[in-house]
Amino acid sequence: MSWEELARGVELPFDPELTIPELHPYRLDVPNPPVVDDVEKAARAATVETFTGEVAHATTIAVGAGSRGLTGRVEMLRGTIAALRELGAEPFVVPAMGSHGGATAEGQQAMLASLGITEEAIGAEIRSSMETVVVARTPDGEPVPLDANAAAADRILPVNRVKPHTSFHGPIESGCTKMAIVGFGKQPGAARFHAATPDLMSGRLVTAVDALRATGRLLGGIASVESAAGEVVRVEGLTADGVGGEPERELTAFARTLVPALPFDEIDVLIVERAGKDISGPGMDPNVTGRFWVHGLDDLPSPTVRSIVLLDLTEITGGNANGMGFADFIPASLANKVDFRTTYVNCFTAGPAGMRRSRLPMVLPDEESCIKAALSMCGRAPGEPRRVVRIPSTLHLTECLVSEALLS
Repeated sequence: MSWEELARGVELPFDPELTIPELHPYRLDVPNPPVVDDVEKAARAATVETFTGEVAHATTIAVGAGSRGLTGRVEMLRGTIAALRELGAEPFVVPAMGSHGGATAEGQQAMLASLGITEEAIGAEIRSSMETVVVARTPDGEPVPLDANAAAADRILPVNRVKPHTSFHGPIESGCTKMAIVGFGKQPGAARFHAATPDLMSGRLVTAVDALRATGRLLGGIASVESAAGEVVRVEGLTADGVGGEPERELTAFARTLVPALPFDEIDVLIVERAGKDISGPGMDPNVTGRFWVHGLDDLPSPTVRSIVLLDLTEITGGNANGMGFADFIPASLANKVDFRTTYVNCFTAGPAGMRRSRLPMVLPDEESCIKAALSMCGRAPGEPRRVVRIPSTLHLTECLVSEALLS
């Protein structure tokens, strides 16, 4: 029996006078820093400037590529790879994405391809494996695993976007450090990191990258920062000391100022059109919705969202619905797309954050039923105006739709 048949079998007691309010366009007031005009050129220049004199002839370098929907991701990699060759190195690419792609080598390479990252597009070989080698240990004895192909290279170079994380706060969150430890660490590295409580995660990243740096394997990093509109506003090369050090911390603080907050204290119903791993680790970014739902990490004081409707998954996420538990209602069409194996492998790797976030929301026949259910159950009295916000996703958010009750 399909989810549609199950959902249709439930008679929903909607108030016959309940109507979905008309929504109006609303432009968010977001920072608008200068844009990097040519991302490939900027990545190439940053690589040459940062690593001239650091790379010997014929040095093999494993360049990390992740699963997020970075703006200019192909151009970032292509520029970095071209510059490394210019310096005499021999670069290749590894999927540095923890357990994403169903924790299989084929799944990770397919995820890169879905993002446009192919050997032809970036001009380099892609070597995908889930095997790891422990290359270091932290002072407290924790192993630091590394992708086997990367471990066989002379150096590694993460290429990643810097932004606030979805499960912890600290001076270092998502960026080159996290890719070096969690992404390159594959499933074992990701699982060990996510097993920590939120108050320990940032510190665990720093101690792990310190141990990795001491091996001499970490060349540095190429980092980007994106605006709320999804435009690249910074591309910087980080030395090995800069990864996890003050330069990456400064980029993290800058990226935090660009998060597109929803400017409402209370939202009765938040409608999110799509979620996925290419948008955020848990599908929907808690830094936007306000719902973190991790023990030891408080939700945002604003906005307070009473109910969330999630309508669809992105194609690139490949059925990985990690984070669907943030939503209260989903249509049967979304439930049919969920690959529970891929989702649950990712949730197990995510540790404590994966439990509540992976729960199945209420499944209803269609979009209209979900929205009406949210309107009915948001705590407002019959006839009382509902404060409704609709967004395409939590990524690159510059405008939304709002109900009359929020226009003022």
